[in-house]
Amino acid sequence: MNSILKVLKYQAKDALRSRWLIAYALFFMLVTDGLLRFSGDPMKAQLSLVSVVLFLVPLVSIVFGTVYLYNAREFIELLLAQPVNRRQMYGGLYLGLTLPLALAFIVGLGLPFVLRGADETTRGSLGALLLAGVVLTCVFTAIASLIAMRCEDRLRGLGAAIGVWMLLTVVYDGFVLFILAVFSNRPLEHATLGLMMANPIDIARIALLLRFDGAAMMGYTGAVFLRFFGDAQGVLVSAAALVLWVSLPVALGMRAFSRKDF
Repeated sequence: MNSILKVLKYQAKDALRSRWLIAYALFFMLVTDGLLRFSGDPMKAQLSLVSVVLFLVPLVSIVFGTVYLYNAREFIELLLAQPVNRRQMYGGLYLGLTLPLALAFIVGLGLPFVLRGADETTRGSLGALLLAGVVLTCVFTAIASLIAMRCEDRLRGLGAAIGVWMLLTVVYDGFVLFILAVFSNRPLEHATLGLMMANPIDIARIALLLRFDGAAMMGYTGAVFLRFFGDAQGVLVSAAALVLWVSLPVALGMRAFSRKDF
């Protein structure tokens, strides 16, 4: 545990000094403040921020995480020369990368609402939006860590990171729509729910839309999602799916890191 905390402390301090991380927080701060000013309604501003969070948080997390770990290769090799357990070291590297990104997101998006005084009607939806961004940060930094451990070449690793982001953000939704269009004459409620569970961005999107009463805009599909996600069982299944999306890449990355010959 001491090794994890030491690596985490150094990694977090180094990441927090990154200009890209500061720019990430400032971007969310400016966008949030602008939406609050021009919309005049905190709820409308939060609904507009849903698309920004779902698009930008995964991109920044996976690209920044991949590039940062490649640049930290010399530091990693230096630590490996010390009597440090590799699993503990990997845990410190992952947490030291994830926590600063999550903190930058929370400060950038949450501070404008705090300064303007979020009322009781918007606190719950704001908390859901912040939680969704933090969970997506954990998921995509885990994937970034796995890519950085498995790919030796930096350009190849960066290309893989962008490819994974495009697959889960753009291509996957097109694939789901294609399946629904082809088999539109068949009952696909359970199949659609399964497809949604296979993409962390879709899980976060559905949870946020249901929180903002967006299910009414999704027609029959929205009613299916509301019926599933609205009860305790649906919440537990979606939470378990997100936990799996975090733990599986972390476990695979830790295994690759333990066997890697630097």
